[in-house]
Amino acid sequence: MKNQGASRFPKRIYTEDEVKQAKSLIDKGYRHRVKIKGSADFKEKAKRAIDHIKMAGYYDFFRTYIEQIEEIDGLTQLRQSEATIWANKYAVKNSVDAASILVQKAHQMKEYLEGTLYYGGQAEKRADQNRIEFLEKLKNESREKETVAECERLIKMWKESSLVY
Repeated sequence: MKNQGASRFPKRIYTEDEVKQAKSLIDKGYRHRVKIKGSADFKEKAKRAIDHIKMAGYYDFFRTYIEQIEEIDGLTQLRQSEATIWANKYAVKNSVDAASILVQKAHQMKEYLEGTLYYGGQAEKRADQNRIEFLEKLKNESREKETVAECERLIKMWKESSLVY
């Protein structure tokens, strides 16, 4: 879908009208061209994470909700009003974990646009579950021993940490 006239994706997704416009375009099949901004090292590592997202079959979902991944010095977070993930260099260091973070943030963006409470205890529980589901899928699709082993390690860690809820 092209970004022209009435079908232009809002630059900002903050007001009720902007959220409605974004949701309407997504429902009609709009997909972002994902951009990565940052240092060469950051871009390379983020692209490896994107490769894992593609391998697991999540790329179409991801680009539905996320337009950009941007390197920052602060805490990794979803910027809903921009459909952007701010990530620091540590967030992309481990490409498997980075991929699961990115997918988790895409799920949170989806919930934001749908008007679902995307923060707080129950939202965090859903986010953890989305992350585990992604890692399970990547583990099943990957042929790389290191990727499979890292998926297994992260799945175990996330399952153990979700017992807190």
